Amino acid sequence: MAGLDGLFKIPELRKRIIFTLSMLAVYRLGIHIPTPGVDGAALQQVFQNMQGTIFGWFNLFSGGALERFSIFALGVMPYISSSIIFQLLTVAWPYLHELQKEGEQGRKKITQYTRYGTVILCLIQSFGIAKGLESYTNPPVVQDPGLSFKLMTMMTLTGGTVFLMWLGEQMSERGIGNGISLLIFAGIGAGIPGGIGSMLSLYQSGEMPLLKILAVLAIILTTFFVIIFVERGARRIPIQYAKRIVGRKVYGGQNTHLPLKVNISGVIPPIFASSLIMFPATVGTFFPQSKFVQEVTSLLAPGGLLYNVLFVGLIVFFCFFYTSVTFKTDDVSENLKKYGGFVPGIRPGPPTAEYIDYFLTRITTGGAVYISAICVLPNFLTQSFNVPFYFGGTSVLILVGVAMDTVSQVETFLLSRNYEGFMKHTKMKGRTAFS
Repeated sequence: MAGLDGLFKIPELRKRIIFTLSMLAVYRLGIHIPTPGVDGAALQQVFQNMQGTIFGWFNLFSGGALERFSIFALGVMPYISSSIIFQLLTVAWPYLHELQKEGEQGRKKITQYTRYGTVILCLIQSFGIAKGLESYTNPPVVQDPGLSFKLMTMMTLTGGTVFLMWLGEQMSERGIGNGISLLIFAGIGAGIPGGIGSMLSLYQSGEMPLLKILAVLAIILTTFFVIIFVERGARRIPIQYAKRIVGRKVYGGQNTHLPLKVNISGVIPPIFASSLIMFPATVGTFFPQSKFVQEVTSLLAPGGLLYNVLFVGLIVFFCFFYTSVTFKTDDVSENLKKYGGFVPGIRPGPPTAEYIDYFLTRITTGGAVYISAICVLPNFLTQSFNVPFYFGGTSVLILVGVAMDTVSQVETFLLSRNYEGFMKHTKMKGRTAFS
């Protein structure tokens, strides 16, 4: 407890924590503000029939906002989708590739383009959702269907997502942790008490025996343990620095290592993959009367064969893509050569880059298999027990990953201010989450 008390003894850190919690409270408050023109009781009935579909999964990521059709119904997924598009374009489009090389100014321009893309995606998705809601006439969900309802829904939902985007940026700048990741964390975490309550209700009614509840808890705890264990794993490549004599002083000569984490890309692959799989469901709302489109949408429901195949394929792709974008072996090799560092037995320059890339490729392969297994297997196991709530490894991976990243940032904050009183009691480790 002494270590936790130290968190609030530093005024700046205390302000950041309070600011972050306040912004999360604003987010949770906005979840309960409904979009005008919708019958809430009829909408609840519609969503009860969609619990096993991808809309139920989308509702999980929005923290229940879609089920209530609140002003935050779209959540931050349009922003994430826009980020995916522009990260892919930085590789394929020379203009964005050159902007990325311009440093801070170039990144600001790309961020601005990402915001514009977010608004466009919000307008498209909100129009599709409004049109889809108008198709439900038994019972009628929309009180006054027509162009005015569509325009009002587009403005409301787009404004809600833009506000969340701004809220996340403020949390990253003035709070602690990554703002967008914390919003997703809060949305998923908000459904945990309800899931526990549903399981206890089934137990009290005799529909779910105690042995089955214990089995589900064992799966959840095992998933948590595996994630924490693997996230801390890394392959250490030995690095040695040559000695340099400047005047009467000797610099360098120390031995260190280059850590290659098993999961370098963090929670980004499952978040990106989830966002892309959700997009066809939004498109399906444009064609509510088309049997083919509705069949494709149902095939993409969580737990289905097509869904799992696409999900795993996208996770593997984004694992390698994001690693190649964020960890450039040529740059690492040049920096080592510049400062007199080298891998023992390996020549500096391109041979060092090839050596690091050799291990990086194999570690990323293992990381992709690990993330795919975590995101798919728990869902299979809990479905066999007829769990009354959606439990997927993606949710757990995001929860654990964001929590470890936030704790890591707190540790970095304390270390930067040489606050040793807290560090004597607590040692925290984490990793980089979605940014």
